Amino acid sequence: MNSIGRPGGVTFIAVLAWISGALDVLGGTILLFQTSVAATVEQFGGASQMIASAIFSILVGVVVIAVAGGLLRGSSGARLFITILQVISIGASIFLAIAYPAGAIGEYFSVLVSVIVLAFLWSGRANAFFRD
Repeated sequence: MNSIGRPGGVTFIAVLAWISGALDVLGGTILLFQTSVAATVEQFGGASQMIASAIFSILVGVVVIAVAGGLLRGSSGARLFITILQVISIGASIFLAIAYPAGAIGEYFSVLVSVIVLAFLWSGRANAFFRD
């Protein structure tokens, strides 16, 4: 157990990650129950693609929930995992903003959110929390 109290920013990021993971699990589960809806199946290009997407969403959600728990416990691995995802997100958003200028504002917002997440996870207090 860390002797340094968990910074509010780390808790905030972990809670957001947990909610995101839970929504992924919920969305994937709902999608699995939509296999009898022909229009939805058609949008996915068939039932197998739809089921694969649903299972992938559920698995991603479970991993994100586990990582969120790791952040709350002060796991350096969880912080590194989230950091890598945010750096990839920044790169992808910059690429999309350049490739599709019409949607650039949304991509810039995504970059801003990722930078805020990184700032919370790598602040002085967060460094002390994850170092302990």
